[in-house]
Parts: sequence; C-alpha cells; structure tokens
Amino acid sequence: MSATLITIIVLVVIVLILVSVYNKLVKLRNHRENAFADIDVQLKQRYDLIPQIVETVKGYAKHEKETLTRVIELRNQAVAATTIDGKIAAENQLSSALSGLKVTLEAYPDLKANRNFLQLQEEMSDIENKLASVRRFFNSATKEFNNAVQTFPSNIIAGMFGFSKAPMFDLGSERATHEATPKISF
Repeated sequence: MSATLITIIVLVVIVLILVSVYNKLVKLRNHRENAFADIDVQLKQRYDLIPQIVETVKGYAKHEKETLTRVIELRNQAVAATTIDGKIAAENQLSSALSGLKVTLEAYPDLKANRNFLQLQEEMSDIENKLASVRRFFNSATKEFNNAVQTFPSNIIAGMFGFSKAPMFDLGSERATHEATPKISF
C-alpha cells in the first residue's frame, strides 16, 4: 500500500469517528431537551391547577391572602421563564412557596374536608409525583450528556463544537430547607 492510501484511510477513519461522536453529543443534547419538555408538560398541568386550588382556598382563608398572592406571583414567573436555567430557578421558588401553602392549609380543618379541595389536592399530589419522576429522568439525561461532554475522547469534540456541561434540576439554595427534619406539632 502506498503512503497516500494509508493517509487517506486514516483521515477517513478520523472523520468517521468525529462525525460519530458529534452525532452522539447532538442526540444526547436533544434527549436532555426532550426530557425537559416532559417537565414542561407536568408544569403546565401544575400551573393550570394552582389557580383552582388558590380560588378554593380563598373562600376559606381570606386573611392568608399574602401567601396565596405569592404563590400566584411565583407561578406566573415560572410560566414566563424561557430558559432551562430560568425555569429551574423559578420552579425551585414555586415549590418552596407551595410548601408554605401546604402549611397554611393545615390550619383549616374545614377546608381539608371540602370535597372539591380534596380532589384538587389529590390532583396536585399526583402532578407533584409526576414532576418528581420527570425531573429524575431529566437529571439522568443531563448526567448522560455531561458524561459524554466531559469524558475522553468526546470531550475534545465537545469543546470543538461548543458543547458544555449542562446544569441538573436540583434544589439549589432551597436544599437546606428541604433537608431539614419536618417539625410536627399538635
């Protein structure tokens, strides 16, 4: 074999490897974005349900208006978020506010017995469980993408084409609040 033929074969192999790794990175990025789209579906259901819950609660808890207003404001901010990072931050704030709303609701035994409220609470609980599931899926897709971006040799190709490590969907600054042992009092 001539040196020219060997050089051409080596170049073809390098190009094929480059194309293969690049395509893998694109697929992983798209898989991650699809996983976040699944989160968006669940968030849309959550956003649609929150006003119904708030209106039901308002009938019983008129003096808790500040908490309810804050939940609606955070819901609107979450709906308005346009980037994945922005949505993650807005969702963390909304989740925290919803936790506060749940504590507020505990003070109203009549409300907890209301059939409409119970149904809404059940739906909200179901959506929160689904959200937790799709967030885990998103984080799994993000981990897979980040592994490809950071491991050799795909990290070289990722750097060449602008792929970079992507953020996980986590609790961020709210972690300490959610890790604390809940206080139960009667």
